[in-house]
Amino acid sequence: MIEIDLLTRQGQLKVKTEAGNRLLLDPIRKKWLVIQPEELVRQLMILYLIEEKHYNKNRINIEMSLQVNELQKRCDVLVYDNEMEPFLLIECKAPSVNVNQATFRQIANYNLPLRVPYLLVTNGMVNYCCRMNYEEESFEFVNEVPAY
Repeated sequence: MIEIDLLTRQGQLKVKTEAGNRLLLDPIRKKWLVIQPEELVRQLMILYLIEEKHYNKNRINIEMSLQVNELQKRCDVLVYDNEMEPFLLIECKAPSVNVNQATFRQIANYNLPLRVPYLLVTNGMVNYCCRMNYEEESFEFVNEVPAY
């Protein structure tokens, strides 16, 4: 497990109230979004990637559409490397949702068409990242988010 409590970073997000709704600014899509628990975790993870890990925000895609076994799905966050190859796939859950086997099954399904080197699942407090080995059809957990 990666020891990051994303929820402690909430004060770093750009937030405003409009028409009785609390909104936060998505720096990737450049639009204000109603604060929902899963969206909060997604935005905190994006902030962490940009501020702490120095990921290029121009290489981060949010809610990208995927075709998985003839079904249309949307992944939470997909990061591309400098060659614009998929590098890191992230599945975000609300803080009240446990990160469990179903979460890993979901991200593994989303990864079928992508075959990224790294998968990360988070609920803001519990974070797991694994490095994929497609030749050996295996994976290993890593103790930090990969460097960009």
